[in-house]
Amino acid sequence: MPLAGAVALAVLLGVAAFVIFNKEQGCSGEKVTLRVVATPDIQPVISKAADTFTKANHDVDGRCISVTVAKESAAKTAGALQAGKPPAEVWVADSGLWISQLRASAEGASLPETTATIASSPIVLAASAASAKKLEGTLQPSWEGMISAANVASTEGAAKKIRVLALDPAKNSAGLTALLAAAGAAQAAGTDQKALLGAMKKLSREMAADPSALLASLTVRSGAKVPIGVSSEQAIWAHNDKKPDAPVVPLYPTEGTLSLDYPYVVLSPDATMRKAAESFAKELGTDATKKQLRDLGFRTPDGKGGAALAKDKGFSPAAPQALDAPDAKTVASMAQSWTRLNLGTRMLALLDVSGTMALPVPGTGLTRMQVIAQTALGGLGIYDAKAEIGAWSFSTHLDGQGTDYKELVPVGPLGEPVNGVLRKDLLGATLTNIQAKATGDTGLNDTLKAAYGKMVEEYAEDKINVLLVLTDGAGNDDPDGGVNNTEILQYLKETYDPKRPVNLLLIAFGPDAPPGKSRMDALAKATGGEAFIVKNPLDVKNVFLEGMARRLCAPNCDG
Repeated sequence: MPLAGAVALAVLLGVAAFVIFNKEQGCSGEKVTLRVVATPDIQPVISKAADTFTKANHDVDGRCISVTVAKESAAKTAGALQAGKPPAEVWVADSGLWISQLRASAEGASLPETTATIASSPIVLAASAASAKKLEGTLQPSWEGMISAANVASTEGAAKKIRVLALDPAKNSAGLTALLAAAGAAQAAGTDQKALLGAMKKLSREMAADPSALLASLTVRSGAKVPIGVSSEQAIWAHNDKKPDAPVVPLYPTEGTLSLDYPYVVLSPDATMRKAAESFAKELGTDATKKQLRDLGFRTPDGKGGAALAKDKGFSPAAPQALDAPDAKTVASMAQSWTRLNLGTRMLALLDVSGTMALPVPGTGLTRMQVIAQTALGGLGIYDAKAEIGAWSFSTHLDGQGTDYKELVPVGPLGEPVNGVLRKDLLGATLTNIQAKATGDTGLNDTLKAAYGKMVEEYAEDKINVLLVLTDGAGNDDPDGGVNNTEILQYLKETYDPKRPVNLLLIAFGPDAPPGKSRMDALAKATGGEAFIVKNPLDVKNVFLEGMARRLCAPNCDG
C-alpha cells in the first residue's frame, strides 16, 4: 500500500475509533435528565427500561438522555399537579381516570391528553382460593351480585353470605374503576339507583388502605360471611408471587369489566424534554419491555397476557370482555357522588308522639308509634359511629306549658358516650320505649321552626345537615295557636341557604299520610328536601337511601 493511502486509512480508523469511543462514553454537551414518576406497581418495569435506555446513550439534539424513575401513588402525583407543582417531566399513572379528572378541573385544564398507554390490567372481584371454591355453584361473580351483596338495605340473598371489601376510589384507581364498572353494569341491567347508592354507602365502611391490605384481608372472615374484594388482576398476581399461606384468585364479572390502562403523559412543555420523552416512550414499546410487563402479571395494551396469567394459576389467559369506557362527565360525576355521599352526617330526628300516634296502622298489627320507632331504628343501621344524630319528640305542651317539643337525645356522634351509654344505644333504647301522649295534639309547626333554627345555627360545614320528621302525616294540629301553616312555609323559604343547606326529610305512615302529602312536599321543597310515605316499615332503609340520593344533586335537585 502506498504511504499516502496508509496514512489516510490510519486517519479514518482513528476518527472511527474516536466516534465509537465517544458514543460509548457519552454524548457531547450537558446531559438531558428526564424524570419519570410512576405508580408503584409498574415502576419496576419502567426503571428497568430506563436503565437500558440510558446505557444505550440515546440522544436529543446531540445531548445524551439520562432517565431517572421515582415511584409515587397516582393520588399524590395528581395532588401535586393540581397544586401546580409537577414532580417530573413524564407521568405513568395506573389509570387514565386521573388524567380525565384533572383535565376537568381548572388547575388541570392544560394537562396534555394521553398519547399512549403502556400496559393494562382488568379490574376483577377477588377471593381467597378456599372461599372461591365454597362459592362455586351458589353465586356467579358479577357486578350486579356485588351491588346486591354490598347494599346496606339488603339483608337476604348475597348480602347474607358475602362481605364486600373496597378500595377508596378517591385514592385508588382500582376502587374508582370498580365503581364505574358496577355503575355501568347496573345501568345496563336497569338496576334501581338506590341499590347502587346502598352499596356505595356500605362500601365506604369496608375500605382497605391499599390493594395489598385488601388482598391480605380476604382470608379474614366476618362471622359466616365470605369476604370478597375488588382488585386489579396484576395486584392479585403480585400478592400470590409473595407465596402467601392463602393465595387469592380473580373472579371475572360476567358482564365484563374495565381495566387500568397505564397512560404515558408528558408533563413538560419544554421542547427538548418532550423530544426526550418521545424517545423513551419507544423503549417502553419494545418487545423486551412488553415481556417484562407480562412476566409481572400485566397485560399489554392489546390485552395479551403471559405465563404469569396462566389458567392453572387461576387466571384467564384471554382478556375479559371490556365494558364501554365511561366518558369524562361520567367519571367526574361518580367521583363527586362518592365524595358527597360519604360526607359526614349531622341529623336531628323529630318523632311525632301526638295522640293519633297510638292509633293502629292497618295491615301491620302495629300502632303508628311502633311503626315510627321501627323506622327510626332501621334508619340508624345505615349510619356509622361518626354520624352525629339526636332526637326530639313533639306533640303539644311536652316540656311545660306552650313548649311542644322535648329533647330526648342531644345531637352528637353515635359512637360517643352520653352519661356512660353510647349515643347509638341510648337512641335505640329511647325509640324502643317511646310512647304516644294520649291527650296530645300535634304542634308540628312550632317544633319545625325551633328545630330548623337550631340546625341552621349549629350547621356543620363538613357534613350533610338534615332535619328528619317522622310522623303520621296528619299535619299541624295545635288548638293553642302558635306558628300557622303559611308562616312556617315562609320561615323555611327565608331561612334556607343553598350554600349552607339544612335539608328537611319527612317520612309519614298511616291513613292520614296520603291526604297530607302535598303539604309535606311543600315544606320539604322549601329546603331542598323530600317527603315520603312508607307503607311497610321494612322499606325504611330504601327511603333513607332516597334521602341520601339528595346529596348527589344538592343544591340543584329537581322537585
